[in-house]
Amino acid sequence: MRGPLAWPRVPLMTSRARVFDEMVLDAVASLERRLERQLDGLEVAVEDVPPSDPSPWETRVALGRLFPAQGSLPTRVVLYRRPLETRAQDPAELAAMIYEVLAEQVASMLGMDPEDLF
Repeated sequence: MRGPLAWPRVPLMTSRARVFDEMVLDAVASLERRLERQLDGLEVAVEDVPPSDPSPWETRVALGRLFPAQGSLPTRVVLYRRPLETRAQDPAELAAMIYEVLAEQVASMLGMDPEDLF
């Protein structure tokens, strides 16, 4: 007999990427509650790893990047899943790191001190 070992609603079937995406959505929702309308037009994306051509000022693997609006493209924040996952010891630490990286990028975008978002 062939078929899945667990049905879709069982946590076993939830991929790490999906869990990560849900943590990112929680972090975005938390920032939206704090900043209200200041995040209108911001896109948040997740990629597995950063590109292989780092910026000259990056001396270590990027955990996230801010891409300012250009022409018709909106401002985007990209979080890199694998570097964040490898640095976290457990899901709670991963969620905290996601929020921290996202808050740093958003603070940079808004010209704020990142500490104001914690």
